Amino acid sequence: MSGEVRKGERIPRREPPPYEEADRFGQAVARDGFFQTAINDTNQYGPIGMMILLFIVATITGALIKLLESI
Repeated sequence: MSGEVRKGERIPRREPPPYEEADRFGQAVARDGFFQTAINDTNQYGPIGMMILLFIVATITGALIKLLESI
């Protein structure tokens, strides 16, 4: 499948990343790690991990902007 170009497509397909199902988000993070879950979608909780990561980054960014605003 790696490098295969199907009819009507121009971009070669890549191999899908390894994927294993988990029973709950805590188990997924304990087994695969938070960044592997959020960034690499190693299980079905990837989108939830990405939303949590977005919330963390947005909170840090907002705090830095507020801090720099007061200087």
